[in-house]
Amino acid sequence: MADPGGKAGREGGGVQSVHRALDLLEVVDARGGALRINEIAVAAGVPLPTAHRLLRTLVDRGYMRQTPDRRYALGFRLVPLGAAAGSMAGVGAERFLSGLVDALGETANLAMLEGSEVTYVAQVPGRHSMRMFTEVGRRVQPHCTAVGKAMLAESSEDEVRAVLGRSGLPRQTDHTVTDLEELIGQLEEIRRRGYAMDEGEQEVGVRCVAVAVASPDPALRLALSVSGPAPRMTDNVVDRAVPLLKRAAASLCESLT
Repeated sequence: MADPGGKAGREGGGVQSVHRALDLLEVVDARGGALRINEIAVAAGVPLPTAHRLLRTLVDRGYMRQTPDRRYALGFRLVPLGAAAGSMAGVGAERFLSGLVDALGETANLAMLEGSEVTYVAQVPGRHSMRMFTEVGRRVQPHCTAVGKAMLAESSEDEVRAVLGRSGLPRQTDHTVTDLEELIGQLEEIRRRGYAMDEGEQEVGVRCVAVAVASPDPALRLALSVSGPAPRMTDNVVDRAVPLLKRAAASLCESLT
């Protein structure tokens, strides 16, 4: 659960009402995007009248909206802000991705975890005529992608269960892991070895290796990956890619500070 009422943030200063308004947005986002007012107040640790006033203001500004069943949902005003934030996360990343492509020849990607989905925010295509191409802005689920698993491995087990409880583990290919306990076991192995693999779990015939980026902002979950056709993405290529990805992730982290 997020810090109720934003107490940790207020201890460091700031305006209490702003902290509380942001708490309400984060609570609704963390619990699927729509809640009743009493659920929001309890989860955020604020009095019901305060929650009502803040929600009314957020609705007036378009950052929240009220559904026909009287639940409060995230507002459409957040969409362009999220898109802008995503594109900014990719600004400057191209040079790190280009370095990976120069060294390995395969497509390099930067992705971020937004709620229960992964969004690709930057990409540099590989040098081969037959290569992987993922449209920037594409959203996929985390359980079947190397970038998604790399980012989930940076989360607590409770957070993982919450994220996957919302999105589920739908089967994309015959190789997709659809059992939650099996995936949690995979995440433990990913934490141990420091990188994640997608073995044709999102798309048949595609192999991908990814590492998480230790972002200075704990709310910003990022991962770098290299992907290509399975026959070219041999174990030797993966072994070469892992240290390069880790160095690129460290450099990208420094650039974000």
